[in-house]
Amino acid sequence: MADVDVLEKEVVVKPATKPKEPLFSKKNRKLLSDPFDDNNPITVQVLGICSALAITVKLQPAIVMALSVVFVMASGNVIISLLRNFVPNRIRIIVQLVVVASLVVLVDQVLKAFVYDVSKELAVFVGLIITNCIIMGRLEAFALGNKPWRSFLDGIGNAVGYGVILVIVAFFRELFGSGELLGFQVIPESWYLSNGGFYSDNGFMLLPPMALITVGVLIWIQRSRNTKLIED
Repeated sequence: MADVDVLEKEVVVKPATKPKEPLFSKKNRKLLSDPFDDNNPITVQVLGICSALAITVKLQPAIVMALSVVFVMASGNVIISLLRNFVPNRIRIIVQLVVVASLVVLVDQVLKAFVYDVSKELAVFVGLIITNCIIMGRLEAFALGNKPWRSFLDGIGNAVGYGVILVIVAFFRELFGSGELLGFQVIPESWYLSNGGFYSDNGFMLLPPMALITVGVLIWIQRSRNTKLIED
C-alpha cells in the first residue's frame, strides 16, 4: 500500500503543449492578403489620401515612396512589438513617434545619398511619413498587441497594399498626362497633333484633382467586384 502511495506521488501530469503555429499559417497569410482587397488602407479605410494626391504625378516618386513606407512600417511594427511589454501605457504614442521618426530620418538620408533627384521631388512628404495615419494606426492597433512575426507581416501587408494604389494611380497619371513612364516615352511621337497625329497629352491628369478622381474610380471598381464592401 505504501508503494502505491509513492507511485501516485511520483506521477506528474504535464500540461498539454499547444502546437506551434506555422510561420505562414492561414491566419498569418491573411495579414498579407487582406490589405490588398478587403482592408486596403486607401480604398477601404480611406487613409493616406494626401500622399496619394501629392506624389503620384510620376511613377518613380510613387515607387520610392511605396518602398520607403514598406521599410518604415515593417521595421516600426517589429520594434514596437518587441518593446510592447516595456513601454508604459501613458507614453506609448511618444515612443511610437520616436521609433517612426528615427526610421524616416534613416530613409531620408539613404534617398539623399542614392536618389537625390527623387528625394527633392518627394521633399516634405518623406518627413510626413512620421505622422502617416496608416503607420501610426497599425502600430497602435496591431503591433502593441501582437508578437514580432505577426506584426512584421501586418506591416508588410498594409504597406504594400498602400504602395500598390500609389503605383497604379501614378501609372495612369504619368502615362496620360505626359505620355511617359519612368522617363521613357511610351506614346509614340507620331501620334501627337504637333506631328500630324490625333493625340494630345491630358494636362488635367497632372493636377491633384485627377488623383482623387483616379482613386475614386479604383474604389468603384473594387466595390463592383467585391460587393461585401458596399455599405448599406
